[in-house]
Amino acid sequence: MSGQITYAGVEAGTELPAVSYPVSRLSLVKYCGASGDFNVIHWNERIARAVGLPDVIAHGMFTMAQAGRFVTDWAGPQAAVVEFGVRFSSMVVVPDDDRGASIEVSGQVEEKLADNLVAIALTARAADTKVLTRARAVVRLP
Repeated sequence: MSGQITYAGVEAGTELPAVSYPVSRLSLVKYCGASGDFNVIHWNERIARAVGLPDVIAHGMFTMAQAGRFVTDWAGPQAAVVEFGVRFSSMVVVPDDDRGASIEVSGQVEEKLADNLVAIALTARAADTKVLTRARAVVRLP
Protein backbone atom coordinates (compact mmCIF):
# COMPACT_ATOMS: atom_id res chain seq x y z
CA MET A 1 0.00 0.00 0.00
CA SER A 2 1.36 3.39 -0.81
CA GLY A 3 0.79 7.07 -0.15
CA GLN A 4 0.51 8.95 3.10
CA ILE A 5 -2.65 8.05 5.00
CA THR A 6 -3.94 10.90 7.16
CA TYR A 7 -6.79 11.29 9.59
CA ALA A 8 -8.30 14.00 7.39
CA GLY A 9 -8.05 11.73 4.36
CA VAL A 10 -10.11 8.81 5.63
CA GLU A 11 -13.77 8.47 6.42
CA ALA A 12 -15.85 5.82 8.14
CA GLY A 13 -16.55 3.17 5.54
CA THR A 14 -13.21 3.61 3.76
CA GLU A 15 -12.24 0.19 2.38
CA LEU A 16 -8.69 -1.08 2.81
CA PRO A 17 -7.89 -3.24 -0.23
CA ALA A 18 -7.10 -6.89 0.42
CA VAL A 19 -3.51 -8.09 0.56
CA SER A 20 -2.43 -11.74 0.39
CA TYR A 21 0.45 -12.97 2.51
CA PRO A 22 2.07 -16.27 1.53
CA VAL A 23 2.67 -18.90 4.20
CA SER A 24 5.17 -21.68 3.57
CA ARG A 25 6.63 -24.36 5.79
CA LEU A 26 9.86 -22.34 5.73
CA SER A 27 8.08 -19.20 6.99
CA LEU A 28 6.64 -21.26 9.87
CA VAL A 29 10.06 -22.63 10.82
CA LYS A 30 11.45 -19.09 10.76
CA TYR A 31 8.56 -17.97 12.98
CA CYS A 32 9.32 -20.84 15.38
CA GLY A 33 12.83 -19.45 15.78
CA ALA A 34 11.70 -15.84 16.12
CA SER A 35 8.92 -16.58 18.62
CA GLY A 36 10.46 -19.47 20.52
CA ASP A 37 7.29 -21.51 19.87
CA PHE A 38 8.60 -24.82 18.52
CA ASN A 39 5.38 -26.79 18.98
CA VAL A 40 5.75 -29.66 16.51
CA ILE A 41 2.27 -29.16 14.99
CA HIS A 42 3.71 -26.09 13.27
CA TRP A 43 6.45 -27.94 11.39
CA ASN A 44 6.04 -31.74 11.61
CA GLU A 45 3.30 -33.19 9.43
CA ARG A 46 3.47 -36.68 11.01
CA ILE A 47 2.85 -35.30 14.51
CA ALA A 48 0.22 -32.82 13.35
CA ARG A 49 -1.78 -35.62 11.72
CA ALA A 50 -1.25 -37.90 14.72
CA VAL A 51 -3.02 -35.39 16.97
CA GLY A 52 -5.95 -35.08 14.54
CA LEU A 53 -4.98 -32.04 12.49
CA PRO A 54 -5.34 -32.13 8.70
CA ASP A 55 -1.69 -31.09 8.25
CA VAL A 56 0.83 -28.65 9.69
CA ILE A 57 -0.91 -25.44 10.82
CA ALA A 58 0.35 -21.89 11.15
CA HIS A 59 0.76 -20.42 14.61
CA GLY A 60 -2.25 -18.34 15.62
CA MET A 61 0.09 -15.49 16.48
CA PHE A 62 1.70 -15.78 13.02
CA THR A 63 -1.75 -15.27 11.51
CA MET A 64 -2.42 -12.35 13.85
CA ALA A 65 0.93 -10.85 12.89
CA GLN A 66 -0.10 -10.80 9.22
CA ALA A 67 -3.19 -8.79 10.17
CA GLY A 68 -0.98 -6.42 12.18
CA ARG A 69 1.39 -6.11 9.23
CA PHE A 70 -1.58 -5.23 7.02
CA VAL A 71 -2.57 -2.40 9.38
CA THR A 72 0.94 -0.95 9.72
CA ASP A 73 1.60 -1.19 5.98
CA TRP A 74 -1.66 0.67 5.31
CA ALA A 75 -1.21 3.31 8.00
CA GLY A 76 2.45 4.04 7.28
CA PRO A 77 5.45 4.90 9.46
CA GLN A 78 3.98 8.11 10.90
CA ALA A 79 1.02 6.24 12.42
CA ALA A 80 0.82 4.30 15.69
CA VAL A 81 -1.27 1.24 16.46
CA VAL A 82 -2.70 1.89 19.93
CA GLU A 83 -5.03 -1.13 20.20
CA PHE A 84 -5.07 -4.45 18.39
CA GLY A 85 -7.02 -7.60 19.11
CA VAL A 86 -8.41 -10.69 17.41
CA ARG A 87 -10.10 -13.98 18.14
CA PHE A 88 -8.87 -17.08 16.38
CA SER A 89 -11.69 -18.83 14.53
CA SER A 90 -10.04 -21.36 12.24
CA MET A 91 -6.66 -22.87 11.41
CA VAL A 92 -4.39 -21.94 8.53
CA VAL A 93 -3.38 -25.31 7.09
CA VAL A 94 0.00 -25.17 5.36
CA PRO A 95 0.62 -28.05 2.94
CA ASP A 96 4.13 -29.14 2.04
CA ASP A 97 4.03 -28.19 -1.63
CA ASP A 98 5.23 -25.40 -3.90
CA ARG A 99 2.26 -23.14 -3.01
CA GLY A 100 1.84 -23.48 0.75
CA ALA A 101 -1.05 -21.35 1.95
CA SER A 102 -2.11 -17.73 1.77
CA ILE A 103 -3.68 -15.43 4.33
CA GLU A 104 -5.76 -12.66 2.75
CA VAL A 105 -6.38 -9.64 4.95
CA SER A 106 -8.71 -6.74 4.19
CA GLY A 107 -10.26 -4.03 6.27
CA GLN A 108 -12.62 -1.13 6.62
CA VAL A 109 -12.48 2.03 8.68
CA GLU A 110 -15.33 1.53 11.14
CA GLU A 111 -15.25 4.96 12.71
CA LYS A 112 -13.23 8.08 13.27
CA LEU A 113 -12.58 8.75 16.92
CA ALA A 114 -11.14 11.76 18.75
CA ASP A 115 -7.40 12.55 18.82
CA ASN A 116 -6.72 11.41 15.23
CA LEU A 117 -7.75 7.83 16.03
CA VAL A 118 -9.52 5.52 13.61
CA ALA A 119 -11.02 2.11 14.37
CA ILE A 120 -10.43 -0.51 11.69
CA ALA A 121 -12.36 -3.77 11.32
CA LEU A 122 -10.22 -6.49 9.77
CA THR A 123 -11.08 -9.66 7.89
CA ALA A 124 -8.57 -12.49 7.48
CA ARG A 125 -9.21 -15.55 5.36
CA ALA A 126 -7.28 -18.64 4.33
CA ALA A 127 -8.69 -21.08 1.76
CA ASP A 128 -12.01 -19.17 1.78
CA THR A 129 -12.36 -19.67 5.55
CA LYS A 130 -12.44 -16.81 8.03
CA VAL A 131 -9.43 -17.41 10.31
CA LEU A 132 -9.79 -14.36 12.58
CA THR A 133 -12.94 -12.90 14.09
CA ARG A 134 -13.47 -9.73 16.08
CA ALA A 135 -10.27 -8.48 14.50
CA ARG A 136 -9.96 -4.77 15.21
CA ALA A 137 -7.23 -2.17 15.37
CA VAL A 138 -7.25 1.41 16.60
CA VAL A 139 -4.64 3.55 14.87
CA ARG A 140 -3.50 7.11 15.50
CA LEU A 141 -2.97 8.75 12.11
CA PRO A 142 -1.01 11.91 11.34
